[in-house]
Amino acid sequence: MTTVTFHMEGERIVGFTVQGHSGYADEGSDIICAAVTSAVRLTECAVNDVLGLGASVKVRESDASITMKIPGGLSEANETTCQTLLAALMVHFASLHEEYPDHISVMEEE
Repeated sequence: MTTVTFHMEGERIVGFTVQGHSGYADEGSDIICAAVTSAVRLTECAVNDVLGLGASVKVRESDASITMKIPGGLSEANETTCQTLLAALMVHFASLHEEYPDHISVMEEE
């Protein structure tokens, strides 16, 4: 199962961790893993490559995990954009969970 944990500071989403394989299908044809990977890459590209914010990204192949943490001290505009992107990611993953509850879980933690 893929586990997605959104890291929170109050109402602010400060990052997320995605860990594990969904187990929906064989590697290379798993639509859930593909959807998760694509959404994570899009979010990271928007934050780091488009906005240039330098969010911390850690990838660990040993447990199939990726963690992204947005920096503090952002301008109001960048903070709003990051919160919108991360909230959209959360909604996307929640929708995947509703459709495939045995293969992806989504949670929040302080």
